[in-house]
Amino acid sequence: MIERAEYEKIVERTLGYLKRAHIVITPEEAKNVEVADLGLNDIQNTGLQLVVYLNTARCCAKELILFPGQTCPQHRHPPAGGQAGKEETFRCRWGKVYLYVEGPKTQNPKCSPPKGSEQYYTVWHEVQLAPGQQYTLEPNTWHWFQGGPEGAIISEFSTTSRDEIDVFSDPNIKRQTEIAD
Repeated sequence: MIERAEYEKIVERTLGYLKRAHIVITPEEAKNVEVADLGLNDIQNTGLQLVVYLNTARCCAKELILFPGQTCPQHRHPPAGGQAGKEETFRCRWGKVYLYVEGPKTQNPKCSPPKGSEQYYTVWHEVQLAPGQQYTLEPNTWHWFQGGPEGAIISEFSTTSRDEIDVFSDPNIKRQTEIAD
């Protein structure tokens, strides 16, 4: 659970990152910035901020904003309702993002999981994305990612997003943010 004052402070910081990267969003989108603390009460280390532009029955477009060293924990997008899980393309727009996916383990990876949750991180094939670079994840692929030293903004283009059914390797994670007033 996250306190309302902290939530609002993180939204303001997120809007500052978007402005610095010259990514223009509408006032309505600014009001709907999502702070995903994942129920761990450690948003500076684990979680992310999102702006959803569109999420239809066929496609989705979002901005994912990561602060320096902030980690979106290991998860996958499983099949549901007779459809394959979400296929997503990450395109780095600003900063640097380190994406970890299934595949051969990278020797000396640049990132490490947040302290105390190391056991939940099992995929170690590192993909580094700088502005203009992109990577496509197949449905149901385990992955996690972390913002670089300045943080990162990633545009996500995907099939329908059903965040509520994402499967996280850490059983303590709750995808829906709870705000305490």
